[in-house]
Amino acid sequence: MPVQQELEAPAVTRHRPLVRAAARRSNPPLRRTDITVTDETAVKRAVKAAALGNAMEWFDFGIYSYLAVTIGKVFFPSGNDTAQLLSSFATFAAAFLVRPLGGMVFGPLGDRIGRKKVLSLTMIMMASSTLAIGLIPGYQSISFWAPVLLIVFRMLQGFSTGGEYGGASTFIAEYAPDRRRGFFGSFLEFGTLIGYTAAAGLITILTVTLSDSSMESWGWRVPFLVAGPIGLVGLYMRLKLDETPAFQKLESEGAFEKRESTPFRQILTTQWRPMVLCIALVAAFNVTDYMLLSYMPTYLSNSIGYDSTDALVSIIIVMLVLMAAITFVGRLSDRIGRKPVMMAGSLGFLVLSVPCFLLIKMGTVVPVFAGLLILGLCLLPYVSVMSSSLPALFPTDVRYGSLSIAFNISVSLFGGTTPLVVEGLVSGTGNDMMPAYYTMLAALVGVIAVVTMKETARRPLPGSPPSVSTPEEAAELVAASRP
Repeated sequence: MPVQQELEAPAVTRHRPLVRAAARRSNPPLRRTDITVTDETAVKRAVKAAALGNAMEWFDFGIYSYLAVTIGKVFFPSGNDTAQLLSSFATFAAAFLVRPLGGMVFGPLGDRIGRKKVLSLTMIMMASSTLAIGLIPGYQSISFWAPVLLIVFRMLQGFSTGGEYGGASTFIAEYAPDRRRGFFGSFLEFGTLIGYTAAAGLITILTVTLSDSSMESWGWRVPFLVAGPIGLVGLYMRLKLDETPAFQKLESEGAFEKRESTPFRQILTTQWRPMVLCIALVAAFNVTDYMLLSYMPTYLSNSIGYDSTDALVSIIIVMLVLMAAITFVGRLSDRIGRKPVMMAGSLGFLVLSVPCFLLIKMGTVVPVFAGLLILGLCLLPYVSVMSSSLPALFPTDVRYGSLSIAFNISVSLFGGTTPLVVEGLVSGTGNDMMPAYYTMLAALVGVIAVVTMKETARRPLPGSPPSVSTPEEAAELVAASRP
């Protein structure tokens, strides 16, 4: 298997130019104790645990977005179908309103007590809140309490996920060797796609096998109830992990005893420039991500009149294509850099969004799938390198907090609101090309952000020692750093 072979191939000699380049950036000369030699087995365990948690997060959010029409009918008063759908999307967006609050709580906490403990806590909260949604009675049973409870548990979901992505990407980035961070980081978004694909696949099966009345009465609950067992597996895997080497090094040096109990003020005063850049990058990424993977099935069925099952199947196939390619693009970014890869995605959306939506509007199988696939290939550069690029914007002692706060502010404003905003624009203007224009606007933000960011591939994380795969590579790095 090519991915497995890459995971197990150290090959020092072919990376000597990268080692020498890293050494030249070190001043004064490096000592052997300055360099972290990663444990390949530990790196793989960390990647699996972090990716499973991310899969859990996006399974939870995916099932809600794919069941938006059904949830609107179950939890909101009958009457106007558009009002029900908008109410459902508004509840979907409500979870994102509290995500920045979750980031402000869990991010700095992860910088103080450790990444592992906080990621275990967020896993428990995510699984519990998703399971609870599957147990809420519908509007016909408990009237207005149904949407109230739905909003409460959705907001608990959002609060818990506020600490998930920042922690998971930080966890992988701090475990991975410098020259392979793009490859290992891509597995986090591989988990995202697994979560989305599992959600779409399960809902497609339920939709095909159950009648509309059965789906509305009990079938919609099944995906939410599945979250409980998945959460327990993810929690078990995370509890078995050790803290990241970078965090352990800072902890051993007493770095956390020399500062305030929480670095929140430090984050806002010292990291605002990289946080603004992070917000812009995440805005471009999340608008396009939610547009394609969350909103598109609803757009196809409501605006285009496309069969809802066919829409889900098309999205699933596109996601499978992305899953097959994502680690290769992550590995490519380790060779050519993150900036060229992300710029390709930004320019792709900027130039191709309108042609793709014109294809989709044709409403037949081949043009619809072609449009979705091209949009998916434009998204591929983002999902492949974002989780390795964002942690590299911040120093180790405030990385979890800075990334979580900036990431969740951006997701709250631009990501989770995408289905609601675009559906409102389509309904309000009657123009079903609005999703294309919104995507282009996000892509323009992405172009500007990528131009202004620094290249981070093959370089140590800020505030962290150089990280390599083998003792031989460490020895070569030490030798190359000497005059």
